[in-house]
Amino acid sequence: MARQITLHELNSQSMRVLISVSDKTGIVDFARVLHTEFKADIISSGGTYKTLKEAGVPVTEVSQYTGFPEMLDGRVKTLHPKIHGGLLGLRDNPQHVATMQKHGIEAIDMVVVNLYPFRKTIEKAHVELEEAIENIDIGGPSMVRSASKNYRSVAIVVNPERYPAIVAELRQNTGTLALHTREQLALEAFTHTAEYDATISGYLKKVFSPNGKAVSLPAQLTLSAVKVQDCRYGENPHQAAAFYRLAGQSGLADAVQLQGKELSFNNLLDMQAAWRIVREFEALPTAVVIKHTNPCGLACSSNLHEAYLRAYQGDEKSAFGGIVGLSRMCDRATAEKICETFMEVILGPDFSPESLSVFAAKKNLRVVKIPNFFSAPQNLDIRSVDGGLLVQAQDLSVLDQSQLQFVTQRAPSEKELASLLFAWKVVKHVKSNAIVIARDQQVLGVGCGHTSRIEAVDTAIRKAGLRVKGAVLASDAFFPFSDSIEKAHKVGLSAVIQPGGSLRDQESIDACNRYEIAMALTGIRHFKH
Repeated sequence: MARQITLHELNSQSMRVLISVSDKTGIVDFARVLHTEFKADIISSGGTYKTLKEAGVPVTEVSQYTGFPEMLDGRVKTLHPKIHGGLLGLRDNPQHVATMQKHGIEAIDMVVVNLYPFRKTIEKAHVELEEAIENIDIGGPSMVRSASKNYRSVAIVVNPERYPAIVAELRQNTGTLALHTREQLALEAFTHTAEYDATISGYLKKVFSPNGKAVSLPAQLTLSAVKVQDCRYGENPHQAAAFYRLAGQSGLADAVQLQGKELSFNNLLDMQAAWRIVREFEALPTAVVIKHTNPCGLACSSNLHEAYLRAYQGDEKSAFGGIVGLSRMCDRATAEKICETFMEVILGPDFSPESLSVFAAKKNLRVVKIPNFFSAPQNLDIRSVDGGLLVQAQDLSVLDQSQLQFVTQRAPSEKELASLLFAWKVVKHVKSNAIVIARDQQVLGVGCGHTSRIEAVDTAIRKAGLRVKGAVLASDAFFPFSDSIEKAHKVGLSAVIQPGGSLRDQESIDACNRYEIAMALTGIRHFKH
């Protein structure tokens, strides 16, 4: 079993600490404690050296320590054998010790480093490539990796939040950090550099790709994610869960929670579904109610209050406990109507002060604002399978009306066509097998996640009830048989939109012609698993 190592065992009088940080939070107090309480000799460079010196902390500049000047506008300063030899030398290896003594290399016991702010740099509006390149840290990751590799003898600290705990342990153990602590510090450090490199890689893929667009499906996919928050639990209370932001990507992680209790795993999945579907309807005030990632009601109108009322009426029973997505700033009238029913989350581009005062009466209700609401992130759709990942481009296709094929003797009327296009946008966001019945910019019934298409049709018809007559039907994939058209005829549906592509398409077309149902083919399928 590995023993604990006193940080300054090779330095008879004091420990030696190398400090070079971009984020200077807490560094002056940390360095002062290391020097005054543990007699640390502190080495530093650049802005960190200046910060410590001005604060009165005794510090030696790196160039003075190595006897070699900083050069190339600071690009080369810590890349020196006296630095990396002091980090990498094995303290219990006689040959290493002899080599270090021969070349005047002294052991460095602790490295406190965090890296140039590359992520913050590229998140700035209109950042130039040259500025981004200059914020790629070279010396920092090199020191972090050298120290981490030799974690049995060297403590590597990359997170300012660690400073108080490290001081406490050093005080408790007379200048010693336990092996377990140094293992955890090294793990955190390698994770830090992995995230850093993944962020750089992701940025350069976009910049160096044709037309500045990221390669959709690269030969090697490197992912790095930073925890945004822990979730209350996963899909079920016995499952732990957390929410992570992927390096260099935007989306739901940018949302701001304005009130309410902690979000759960399921809340976040439903919020994503609500946001994606509402973005389809930017032109008009739109509201959706989501349950288990499927829309149970959605409607557009001339004002948000009316849109929400019609969305809720789509399936009032299923709406209970749902997630509400809004496409416009929420006003008092809409907030008051929403609060008449128990809802889990309300999300939208903004909320008026009056609406927030209404929601405040329900302190557990989560209210979430999403900046840049209609800027659809161009992210990959990534899902896990045991031992691997499935990756695809997001389904961002938009139907061009000119691509529609009207294959029946009767073409849809202008009013029917508007309803068909509306229903087609909705069915794209419904779990397969998916059927949507709609009319006049309102969803009336949804059949989702069924193992047979005819069952999905039955469910959608049942949900629509007496409102079904004269409405239209959208299907996410083709009809393998004409039985769905027979069902549509019996309840008075007037038009159908579907992808087509079945060997039996003609059977469904013939059935539509028998019953004077208009049918449009899109040529695009919207499976959603």
